[in-house]
Amino acid sequence: MDLGPLIDLAPLIDSSLRHLNQSGIIGHGLPGLTVLRRETESEIEAVVYEPVVCLILQGRKVTWIGDQVADVGPGDALIVSHHLPVQSRITKASPQEPYLAVILALDLVLVHSLHDEVTDVTVHEASDRSLAAGQTDPAWLAPLRRYLDLLDKPLDAKVLGPSILREIHYRLLISPAGGMLRSLLSADSHASRSARASHRLRSDFRLPISLPELAKTAGMSATLFHKHFKAVTGTTPLQYQKDLRMITARALVAEQGQSVSEAAYAVGYESPTHFSRDFRRKFGLAPSQAAKGNGNLG
Repeated sequence: MDLGPLIDLAPLIDSSLRHLNQSGIIGHGLPGLTVLRRETESEIEAVVYEPVVCLILQGRKVTWIGDQVADVGPGDALIVSHHLPVQSRITKASPQEPYLAVILALDLVLVHSLHDEVTDVTVHEASDRSLAAGQTDPAWLAPLRRYLDLLDKPLDAKVLGPSILREIHYRLLISPAGGMLRSLLSADSHASRSARASHRLRSDFRLPISLPELAKTAGMSATLFHKHFKAVTGTTPLQYQKDLRMITARALVAEQGQSVSEAAYAVGYESPTHFSRDFRRKFGLAPSQAAKGNGNLG
């Protein structure tokens, strides 16, 4: 997307690059804040996103789950309101102009407290989607810049950080992209009901869970639940659970060196053969190849 004249990313870029360590990431110093830098385009990665707002400063990235796709570049923001097992790929990055993004974890408790205070304020229409992207709203970009600047000022960060973080959440909540956050906080919304079901799936993804059970958790009929869960998350309940299993299993094989059978049983599969078939369908390679690629052959 083209940036409007009111959005100046240069101060954020300068501040982010100044604080990055050799690994290309800021992962400490301010609650909820991460800055990520990559000099090369990436392969497709499968991860579970927690509720976050991600501001792209340089480069380009595409993120998708099911039929929900977000292709974001400089000045765009990706907002995720639910825990989502997504796939993503950095599509533009180089040593001369690396991919650079500021990521802020969303505090849903804080969002909820703010929502109670703005219920009578006319804001943009709520949305049941859980993944949204678009040009950054300058209203929340300004406090985000101030928050990032606190990395140089530990005492200011301790005293002023919580109030600036609160302002960022408030600005997000009343922005156009904040509609899905407001929907999530409405107890009877499809987004809120789907969130209850997805929480159960994350807690019990290793166990067999039927659609009627999940629908009961969401307080809906099975037919309506399936329809609205897919509309909110971009994927079906069964695929959501399978994606959680696959992402966890890949980490067990590639990072912890577990065997294919161990990983299969650990994430709830009864058949390693079935597991290997689903793994290949998800990642395009066999579990044993994932282990080899990370030096974890056992």
